[in-house]
Amino acid sequence: MAHIGTRFFTWRNGKLVGEDQFGNRYYEDRRGSGRRWVVYKGTVEASKVPSQWNAWLHRTTDKVPDAKADLRDWEKLHQPNLTGTPHAYRPAGHVTRGAKRAAATGDYEAWSPEG
Repeated sequence: MAHIGTRFFTWRNGKLVGEDQFGNRYYEDRRGSGRRWVVYKGTVEASKVPSQWNAWLHRTTDKVPDAKADLRDWEKLHQPNLTGTPHAYRPAGHVTRGAKRAAATGDYEAWSPEG
């Protein structure tokens, strides 16, 4: 949720440019200063900005992303950073997955500067 100061600034100075699939709204300065910003829906988390909108925000492109544009064959849907959430990746051996790891194979040799 945007802070009251951000909401006021956006109301006074912003021109809505678009919205992404997560409900984040993107603005630019209506006076033409070139300033661009995002008002997040929900938690303010930069990883919630899809790559196309990130490129627009950072002026890599001036083309406003199309919300209905089809993904290329090699593209996956954007997924925010899930670290610290119940959906975060936890490999085998992680504490929350039973802390059981495969036994070491014994093929490791420590490096020695004399050797």
